[in-house]
Amino acid sequence: MIQDGTSGRLPANIGRFARLLRRAGIAIGPGDVLVAAAAVAAVDMASRTQVHAALKATLVKRREHLPLFEQAFDVFWRDPQLRERLLSLLLPQVESERTPDGRKLARRLADAFAGDAPPPPPPPEEKLREETRIDASLTWDATERLKTRDFEQMSADEAAEARRAIRLLRARLPERPVRRLKAAPRGPRIDLRRSLRGQIHTGGEAVALARRSHRRARPPLVAIVDVSGSMDAYARMMLHLLHAMMQDAGQRVSVFLFGTRLSEVTRELARRDPDEALTAIGRKVKDWSGGTRIGPALAAFNRRYARRVLTRNAVVLLVTDGLDRAEDDSLSRAVERLAHLTPRLIWLNPLLRFDGFQPAARGVRAILPHVHEFRAVHNLTGLEALAAALTRTKAEADPRLEAWRRGLRADDPAAPIRR
Repeated sequence: MIQDGTSGRLPANIGRFARLLRRAGIAIGPGDVLVAAAAVAAVDMASRTQVHAALKATLVKRREHLPLFEQAFDVFWRDPQLRERLLSLLLPQVESERTPDGRKLARRLADAFAGDAPPPPPPPEEKLREETRIDASLTWDATERLKTRDFEQMSADEAAEARRAIRLLRARLPERPVRRLKAAPRGPRIDLRRSLRGQIHTGGEAVALARRSHRRARPPLVAIVDVSGSMDAYARMMLHLLHAMMQDAGQRVSVFLFGTRLSEVTRELARRDPDEALTAIGRKVKDWSGGTRIGPALAAFNRRYARRVLTRNAVVLLVTDGLDRAEDDSLSRAVERLAHLTPRLIWLNPLLRFDGFQPAARGVRAILPHVHEFRAVHNLTGLEALAAALTRTKAEADPRLEAWRRGLRADDPAAPIRR
């Protein structure tokens, strides 16, 4: 007999499915579950497509939750070994686990289902000594694994541990000579005014010449961060690094976020508590986890903020995956203009985590010719490398960057190439 959405075991299963999604981070209330059950009752239960559409329409409220819902639906409503498969993701050999259609399961989904798992049975007494020795070795493995784990695949506990590690990173830019001068006994320049003033005080007798040299100061750091749906997890970790740098005395940092429009969040991120800072940013930035318009956002930065914040050889971090769908060349012109305003434009792209990455996307091909450095920021190792690179005046260029530029040049001989 075919069940409707209000009888049999189906309501209970819809409730279990909703709890699974809620633990994975999707906001679902009791009212949503009742609406989902009513929606399923209104469609043909024999049609998997209609049930899928009914649940998606009633349980998914935000675009970034859709991939998680799709994975959960595929496994929950198809695979009778769901519990065993998801719990297996918690083991160290999780990397090869995939759904029947070949996609990797989200770590958040595995953790969500683990909430229903019964506590493991106590180990046999005779094996206790051996297991203690194994746990000690796995502690080191877990630390190393956390450093290389993709931010998007981290569980809630791992993300909290990663944020604590990020707060310990130090990324002070090196000091550079600036235009202003200061008194220096052995400076290369003669301070004529101070020397003549000294002669007046001594009645015209010869005195030692006063000298001066250039002051030294750290250049400002300007971060322009993409907070669209595909960059959500990486943008949050990047903001934690920028918050740590802002709390470091002597380092001036300006932060701008963009999805479909540009927003300055320097004042909000300057709050001492990082959670309060991100909450204030969330209230201000309304297009977080939405679409992205990189070209117009960078053009707005060049037009409204560049003159104020790009001073004293400021270093610019451009954090985006470069997935822009604009059909015109506004992105290329905006990045080229930005590159002329700074001596060091660093592009941080999480897509570099893929070994087979190629600059095939239109936005990537528009940005690549103009940047000075190209780095990955998808895990703690990438952020540590970035922090180390910022402490140097100039970092070594990624050899792949030159190869990709040559490829772009071969495809379009008229394309500008930065040396």
